[in-house]
Amino acid sequence: MIDHPQRLALHNEVHARPPEPMQAPQVISRVVMWVDRASAQASRDHLAQLLRDNHLPAPDAHTNHVRMDLGAYRLRWELHTEFVSWTFMRPVSPDVFAQPDPMTAVQAVPQKWLTQLPGECLARLHVWLLPSSTVDIHEDMPKVLHDDTLVASTVAEGHGEVYTDFQLHPDGYSRIVLLTGSLTPRRQGRLVQQMLEIETYRMAALLGVPAAREASHALADAERELAALANAIRNASSADEAGLLDRLTRLAGEVEGQYASTHSRFSATRAYFELVDRRIRDIAESRMPGMQTIAEFMERRLSPARSTCDWAARRQNALSERVSRMSNLLRTRVDFEQQQSSQELLTTMNQRQDVQLKLQSTVEGLSVAAITYYFTGLVSYLAKGAEKVGWPFSPDITAACALPFVGLLVWLSMRRLHNKVFKK
Repeated sequence: MIDHPQRLALHNEVHARPPEPMQAPQVISRVVMWVDRASAQASRDHLAQLLRDNHLPAPDAHTNHVRMDLGAYRLRWELHTEFVSWTFMRPVSPDVFAQPDPMTAVQAVPQKWLTQLPGECLARLHVWLLPSSTVDIHEDMPKVLHDDTLVASTVAEGHGEVYTDFQLHPDGYSRIVLLTGSLTPRRQGRLVQQMLEIETYRMAALLGVPAAREASHALADAERELAALANAIRNASSADEAGLLDRLTRLAGEVEGQYASTHSRFSATRAYFELVDRRIRDIAESRMPGMQTIAEFMERRLSPARSTCDWAARRQNALSERVSRMSNLLRTRVDFEQQQSSQELLTTMNQRQDVQLKLQSTVEGLSVAAITYYFTGLVSYLAKGAEKVGWPFSPDITAACALPFVGLLVWLSMRRLHNKVFKK
């Protein structure tokens, strides 16, 4: 059997970027860099530089996911469509919160290399994965998280606990504390990855909000211009229609250009919000007494941003349809007036043709007389020549006798030609 050229890649797609088992106590740091095509390749080169410095093989040009043990820490590199995620992991002591500055994974990473990551930083996050028995919630959590914005819930069907405050701390990182409870290492790894993806996709989804706000100003201007055009079209004369059609065409170009520049961002925003919702469902939250869950926090805080992006996308579609309808209406009006002008022109041409036919009928008698006179003259000349060879009649008598027959023949010929032409 001949395999499809994409069979292996498609089969392995279900195993792409799998979560790796983790064992508490451990600290994880993730850095998400927003990249374009050039900086994505630069990110792969930056990874290769780190691996070469640690005497490890560099990834090939098609690799999108790398996991490496670099001794002091483990590295997980993932290339996505719009961003690159760098995840660093290292073991930590159970009493990590006893220190004034809790240990993080990025502290083991070469700092010069870390500050040169290609792209623009979209998200940075620390996750402490700790056994439940080693953490005093009332004493340790205020050292790491802001108590006034604390969000907490039990996860994994009650087998673990998650604490976060969705705040940026002085080091520029947000923070999450996961208490493992009775979770297995594989379930711990899945839970860590889900929490990292919630934060990553949340930030990626919110990129649509600035685009939606900027689009709203442009849409408001376009809507005012369209309203002015609608009033002008209602009261416009035929002489104004060409200018109005030009204004409407330029407005349609602006609307379509603005739609093209933001459509992909709004589509990506919808997809990222759906991923956030799915990951929140996957962690299987349950409420802790007196605490707000992550799902409730996201629903309350992200709903306005999501609605803003959805409304901007719907507003763009509605405006594009209104401009299209207005353009069709104006073009229909112009086409109708052009048809009326064409009909009037055809009527004028028909009238001119009737006049020409009448003139032709008027001069037709004169043409018969002229041609008859010409042919009668020829008969007279012929009779003069024939008289010398014995023609018994004089030329004048011969011409007078031939005149009726010549006139009748000419008239019949003209009628025949006239009928033939009009039949065609």
